[in-house]
Amino acid sequence: MTTDQNGEEVSMLRAEIEMLMGERTSLLRTVGAAAVFVAHMDSKTLPEETYPSADVLAHALNALPEESLHDAIEMIRPEVDPSSGESND
Repeated sequence: MTTDQNGEEVSMLRAEIEMLMGERTSLLRTVGAAAVFVAHMDSKTLPEETYPSADVLAHALNALPEESLHDAIEMIRPEVDPSSGESND
C-alpha cells in the first residue's frame, strides 16, 4: 500500500469519524430532550393511545448507559433550564 493510499484512507476515516461525531451530538440532543420531556410530563393527562409509544420511549431511555444519558441531559440543560446560568444561544 502506498503512502498516497494510506493518506487517502486516513482522510476517509477522519471524515467518517467527524460525521459520526456530528450524528452522536444530534442523537444526544434528541435523547436529552426526550428525557427532560418524560421527566416533566404528567402521565395522568397522557392520552391512552399514546401509552405504547410512551412505554417504548421510557424503556429506551432506561436502557441507555447512565453516562450517555447524563451527557445528553447536560447538553440540552442550558436550553431548557434558564436557571443554569448559561446562554440559550
